Amino acid sequence: MDSTRQQQQVTATHRLPGHPESDGDNDVFLPEGSAAPANQFLNELPSYQSLLRRKPSNYGTLERRRSTRRLTTSLSREPSRVGSIHEEPSIPLRDYALSIQDKRKIRDSQTSRTPYTNGWNQWRESSWNQARRYKDDISALFSYLKLWQSNINSIEGKFGTGIGSYFSFLRFLVLLNLVIFILMFSFTTLPVAISKQGIFNSSQIIPAATDVSCTIYSPAGQGLLYFYKNIIDLLSGTGFLELTYLFYGYYTVESVTVYVFSYSLPLAYVLVTISYLFLSVIWIVKRAVEGFKLSLVNNEDRFQSYCNKIFAGWDFCIADVQYARLKHSSLHHELKTDLAEERIRQRKDKRTRGETIRICSLRLFLNIIVIAVLGGCFYAVYVATTYSQEHSNSVGPQQTNAINLLVEYLPSIVITIANFVTPLIFESIVRYEDYSPAFEIRFTLIRCVFVRLASIAVLLITLWSQITCQDETCSPCGYNNNLYPCWETRVGQEMYKLMIFDFLIISAVTLFVEFPRKLIVTYCSWKPAKWWGQQEFEIPQNVLEIVYGQTICWIGTFYAPLLPAIATVKYFIIFYIKKISLMENCRPSSRPFRASSSKFFFQVILLIGLVLACIPVGLGLAYVPSSKACGPFMNFITSWEIIPVTIKTFPVGLQNLINVLASESFAVPFFLLSCLVLFYVIALAGAHKKVVHQLQEQLTMESRDKLFLIRRLAEAQGFKA
Repeated sequence: MDSTRQQQQVTATHRLPGHPESDGDNDVFLPEGSAAPANQFLNELPSYQSLLRRKPSNYGTLERRRSTRRLTTSLSREPSRVGSIHEEPSIPLRDYALSIQDKRKIRDSQTSRTPYTNGWNQWRESSWNQARRYKDDISALFSYLKLWQSNINSIEGKFGTGIGSYFSFLRFLVLLNLVIFILMFSFTTLPVAISKQGIFNSSQIIPAATDVSCTIYSPAGQGLLYFYKNIIDLLSGTGFLELTYLFYGYYTVESVTVYVFSYSLPLAYVLVTISYLFLSVIWIVKRAVEGFKLSLVNNEDRFQSYCNKIFAGWDFCIADVQYARLKHSSLHHELKTDLAEERIRQRKDKRTRGETIRICSLRLFLNIIVIAVLGGCFYAVYVATTYSQEHSNSVGPQQTNAINLLVEYLPSIVITIANFVTPLIFESIVRYEDYSPAFEIRFTLIRCVFVRLASIAVLLITLWSQITCQDETCSPCGYNNNLYPCWETRVGQEMYKLMIFDFLIISAVTLFVEFPRKLIVTYCSWKPAKWWGQQEFEIPQNVLEIVYGQTICWIGTFYAPLLPAIATVKYFIIFYIKKISLMENCRPSSRPFRASSSKFFFQVILLIGLVLACIPVGLGLAYVPSSKACGPFMNFITSWEIIPVTIKTFPVGLQNLINVLASESFAVPFFLLSCLVLFYVIALAGAHKKVVHQLQEQLTMESRDKLFLIRRLAEAQGFKA
């Protein structure tokens, strides 16, 4: 009874007139007889005090409160008259304190009551709504028809979105290579195939070199061949494969005439190469930006990171009990990792000068060891490439045996061994460098990426040094014609061998390492086997594998136009190989990479590979002299020369426009304008960040208001008691 009487005394209220945010309908609960003035009471709210310092005095007017009250009342009583009641056009609908559903009803009611001046506006509005519905339906249909969507959903249901993102990334590479193949096939391979069939008039390129020795190129094998020679040719790209549409040297058509239109194959070859590289950049950057937004949000605050892991870290796609336990342990490990990083950060702040010198000296010594390991790997790649090129170009009966296949694949074997051994060495070294756990993973991955991509760079540099020799053997043709009569085809063969060998290694590791390991761990009671444990699916290492293969594809597409088709089939098969291995042999990593569920890390690594691929392709286009015995550019000094030659055939006005666009007088203002746009975007991002901080402060003020009101209510209850 006492509590009931006390509650009745507290709930006995009176309105507080005169407050700027009170319209007479809002009741503020105060005990009867309270002497505190209404204005003074509400003006003491922390949010209101903060608002007075930042907002104008007319913020939160009486009219807005009354309009909100009228809209709410009319929406509950007469929904059909809502549109006619909204008579304050100066106040946006978003400023009313209504739910999303109520605002949507008001907007639909206002739209339905909007007077149309004629039938054209009505037809345009209905057509726009119908087109929007069709767009949503088509988007839903394409989402349903996505390649491997059900398989990826199944993987996410058992292993979480982290591993599912790897397979989504693999699907993206399949689609990217398919688009590149369609471009190369439509604009280069198909015109040559049409010209070979004689469907349209075509002209073959006649070598115009002054030295006849530069035009000699006869890759076809002579005499009786053993049966295994075809297998060697299939794996190395030599023999019967060398004179097919697969390699650069087979494209010797100058133009194809369709009625009155003349199609220039050399021009199309260069433009398609630039197009697929530019398309890859745009596509990758677009996907990277999507992941970069999430990366900025996640890295904004460490306290926010803890809250996200505790309250929003669970992956609700997991439907299996076993993998739910693994996800639980993964979250537990991530929290332990965060706390370990915090302890390392605190220990770093408390280091003495002697400890700092000691750890820096140790890191310097260990990095010298890393550089020595890298130097040894690169030197091994250089020696293997030099020996392979010299031996494979020698004439003799030894080319008909299987040993030549080993020599052909010697650079690929050395690169693969380096890619397998160096990560193990780097993982052992980084443990003694006293970095945080997250930085250890990133630093090791950076070193591994450098090894994989730099190995390709060393291979290409070795090839360039042999192709563009500086002695008298290169003087007649501008390149080493004795060893490389068609050097573009030889580079394409090297990229072809790297891609085939990479696929064979991935398949062999899955078949001969992961499957036997699963059988040993499952059925063997030997204690070392149990200690060895089940194979973990390491997302970063698997991503590095396919980025390595994609870099090879980008480099080799100019020299082997059908290489994207091989890459598409390769990644298509790898998807099922990895899926079967994941389901049967692997378990999620107990120490997953933090950015494994986002797109940003994958796209950045892929973008690094694309930048590396653009360098040799650009040098091959503009610097190295083109072969005089094969290919569509045998009568040009370099492949890029087709561009200025074609521009000279344009009208004079168009030539002047192109020259202006390519001159410094246009490049400097364009650079300045780009800087201004960049500064504007940076300023806009800073403004958005400031707004986010203001919203965070507003949320904080809301919590303080609640605490203030609860405290005043408790004081009022104590006063009446």
